[in-house]
Amino acid sequence: MAERDDHETVWRKFHEVVNMAPAEIEEWLETAESRKVGQKRDGAESIGHASGRRIVGILRTDKEDLDGGDYAHMRKVIGFVARHRAQGPHEDYRIPTSRWRYSLMNWGHDPMKE
Repeated sequence: MAERDDHETVWRKFHEVVNMAPAEIEEWLETAESRKVGQKRDGAESIGHASGRRIVGILRTDKEDLDGGDYAHMRKVIGFVARHRAQGPHEDYRIPTSRWRYSLMNWGHDPMKE
């Protein structure tokens, strides 16, 4: 029962943090700006960009069909967004063209929507 409760909490927090719709994320991931930000492994797709694609899949999956790997990724998203927001520009974080915002958007969170 504790795992189920934990899944409920993770699901709720994930949907609080991810404030972009699947179609918005997909459209964003197609932009050059999306591909320019984030940590890249050996010149490949950035970790955040790959995460965005995974987030779209999670958002389009029925809750009862999510598995442990999905919940692990949801936890990763929650943690990344919290850390990245804490490190962000605190004076005016609503800079529409900042790399900081672009990185968050790869993870399904647009700070301009707050």
